[in-house]
Amino acid sequence: MKLLSLLLCGALLPGLSSAHTFETGKPLPRIFIANEGELVIQQNKLVYQRWSSASLTGKVRLMIHVAGRLSAKDQNAPLIAAIRQANLPRGRFQTTTIVNTDDAIPGSAIFVERSIKSSKLDAPWQHFVIDSSGVAQNSWRLMPHGSTVVILDTHGIVRFAKDGALTPQEVNQTLALLNQLLAAPALSDAALGS
Repeated sequence: MKLLSLLLCGALLPGLSSAHTFETGKPLPRIFIANEGELVIQQNKLVYQRWSSASLTGKVRLMIHVAGRLSAKDQNAPLIAAIRQANLPRGRFQTTTIVNTDDAIPGSAIFVERSIKSSKLDAPWQHFVIDSSGVAQNSWRLMPHGSTVVILDTHGIVRFAKDGALTPQEVNQTLALLNQLLAAPALSDAALGS
């Protein structure tokens, strides 16, 4: 029913159906996910807690919103591989992955969640948010079945956003932008100390 509504909206308003709401140079539009939410480890157990996009400040962030489908995950696998290889400083950089299990192949959401839980246990510093109601996709008007990449500075300001797979050139540009944003605080600190 929800998919039918989205398709109908897309047919009536074609400009809105594929246009995300992110604007470069503006704050990330706020959302709140109460159903499921952020996956955290408490007392050696994985639990969910409510999550707000307002928490995406204080570090340079690579936020990836992905449908709970292998095909969506694969769209930006080259970017993830490049980020891992770049070995960016965890103290100032964070990847946040929002997985929309409402946009999963019917019957597969439980397997998607198991995979995410396994990833969280293997790498506790990773930041995962489970969106089982499609709040982010609907609020931010993201493409169904896909992947969206957003880069945020330390103040939560959007510096880059794209629906779909990044080209090899865009992957390189993304890494360059992340390095530039990560270098900026160090330059400011040095300037203040002089």
